Amino acid sequence: MGDVLAHESELLGLVKEYLDFAEFEDTLKTFSKECKIKGKPFSKTAGGSFRESRSSAAQKELLAAFDGGDQKAFFRLWEEHVPRAVRDGDAGAQKLEFHLHIHFAVFPLRCRAGPPDKRELDERISYFRSFLETRGAALSQTTEFLPFYALPFVPNPLAHPSFKELFQDSWTPELKLKLEKYLELIFKASNTPKLLTIYKENGQHNKEMLQRLHQQLVEAERRSMTYLKRYNKIQADYHNLIGVTAELVDSLEATVSGKMITPEYLQSVCIRLFSNQMRQSLAHSVDFTRPGTASTMLRASLAPEKLQDVPLLPSLDYEKLKKDLIWGSDRLKAFLLQALRWRLTTSHPGEQRETVLQAYISNDVLDCRSRGQRSVLQLLHSKSEVVRQYMARLINAVASLAEGRLYLAQNMQVLRLLESRLKEEDKDVVTRENVLGALQKFSLRRPLQTAMIRDGLVFWLIDTLREPDCLSDYTLEYAVALLMNLCLRSAGKNTCAEVAGLVLKVLSDLLGHENHEIQPYVNGALYSILSIPSIREEARAMGLEDILRCFIKEGNAEMIRQIEFIIKQLNSEELLDGVLESDDDEEEDDEEDHDTMEADLDKDELIQPQLGELSGEKLLTTEYLGIMTNTGKARRRGQAGGRRSGDEPLRRPVTPSGHRTGCPV
Repeated sequence: MGDVLAHESELLGLVKEYLDFAEFEDTLKTFSKECKIKGKPFSKTAGGSFRESRSSAAQKELLAAFDGGDQKAFFRLWEEHVPRAVRDGDAGAQKLEFHLHIHFAVFPLRCRAGPPDKRELDERISYFRSFLETRGAALSQTTEFLPFYALPFVPNPLAHPSFKELFQDSWTPELKLKLEKYLELIFKASNTPKLLTIYKENGQHNKEMLQRLHQQLVEAERRSMTYLKRYNKIQADYHNLIGVTAELVDSLEATVSGKMITPEYLQSVCIRLFSNQMRQSLAHSVDFTRPGTASTMLRASLAPEKLQDVPLLPSLDYEKLKKDLIWGSDRLKAFLLQALRWRLTTSHPGEQRETVLQAYISNDVLDCRSRGQRSVLQLLHSKSEVVRQYMARLINAVASLAEGRLYLAQNMQVLRLLESRLKEEDKDVVTRENVLGALQKFSLRRPLQTAMIRDGLVFWLIDTLREPDCLSDYTLEYAVALLMNLCLRSAGKNTCAEVAGLVLKVLSDLLGHENHEIQPYVNGALYSILSIPSIREEARAMGLEDILRCFIKEGNAEMIRQIEFIIKQLNSEELLDGVLESDDDEEEDDEEDHDTMEADLDKDELIQPQLGELSGEKLLTTEYLGIMTNTGKARRRGQAGGRRSGDEPLRRPVTPSGHRTGCPV
């Protein structure tokens, strides 16, 4: 009771605030009257009147700064009163902020008689340019705003036809009206009663906690089943071992009494100890009368099982499966895409995984050979974020394997869909990571490199890498590795030459990034593009050698040797690049025998099965079981040609998951 009394005044204030907000006027009067009769005061700080008056004052200050062209005061208030989550996540807020920056940039030209103060105008234009390079960069792919990225470089915006609308009489009032409406919306949201805020936050927190707990429960059950199987096997082996040991002790006691052990008895004991794959052949093929044979075979039985003895997974009805991928509900599509991915990522490397992949390819599970209007590939543009993400994850998993890349490369539409998804996806980080991962693996194949360069992917990568701290480790690593692979081609280098200053700045900044996994790719890209004379000239002008020598002082031995190679390239006078890997013929790079499935493919699953819902292999084998047609396939072996020495920068296309193990994928 004491706790209730201690907080009673604040609680009553919260109730009063909510009744006032919801316009329960009669209820509020009765409630206030009864509280007064009982002598129960309201908390003075709980009501919304103070917040409302403060919001009104802030709104007036913002509009006054807008009218007066005081951009520093305006954006200080803007950042103070508009939550960062709204500024960063709301498309409407981003567009309005962009227009506001334009308003303040051209304010002296539009709102003052006579020629503007050049110093003030230069300062405003510089401020606008800084915005374009930071927060404004997010809208650089939007057609509506594209012309304004040239504004800082136009000598006289008043006379330029692209900016004619900025100087019309109606432009400023319309922008002010938009600003007023937006501020009303923002401040109304900020005046939400505290009681409602507490309820919503608590409900959301409970929902998220339940989801996490459910996910942890499913994972724990999966691990528990795995451990239980292992435990049962170990227990059975232990009991078998104890039984054999007891018999051997009896046999030793018998030999002391002069009884001989027969080869047949020794054979029966050894067979019980041997692993399953050896039992059938032992009875007829091994001579146990020969000394040392039994012990040799026992030691051999401890060798790991060969991968070809892993059983093949059941075949599936792919026609039915693909039909449900196209026409089923979004939830079913997501579970099917997840199950197909898990079948690939959790299969044993070797014959089992190769058989899974060959089944996907022969049944064209992703519709790469289909020319129909509706296909599984179109799921990359599904309205459901979960379906889009899980489709991207599956493509990334298939692209992790050499045969998978060959399958996906049959249809250039796959590349086009991935490129458009990469540039459009701004909500789901994991989707973008997997799309980028797939494209990076595509860049191991020359025709796909050529297509990506022609499609302008080099420019997109350079623009994205300008703000590396905003990227996840996976995105950063795969983006830099993809850029390097494209820069190994003459066409990629020539593309970089068009924006040489920007490319060199981005790469030199990345040299000092805290993520050291990207260093080999940054070094490889620099070494490659510096074979172009015009880029070397630009690098010398910006003092790249001095920057590189700074990193020599603090780098490790391998990094130092690679930078020395880059400096040597920088100071060379060669007119042509003699590196074989940069040739522009379309002959395939040799696909090396190092397929790698990175752990990130299965991280942070979005969906979990509810009670009675099927998922994973159980869903596939229960609803989509087909006729057993799985057969193993001999794996294509490639020649590992043209390896670099450990000292030199990378000169062959690689992918991060393969390079960590010391070899291309």
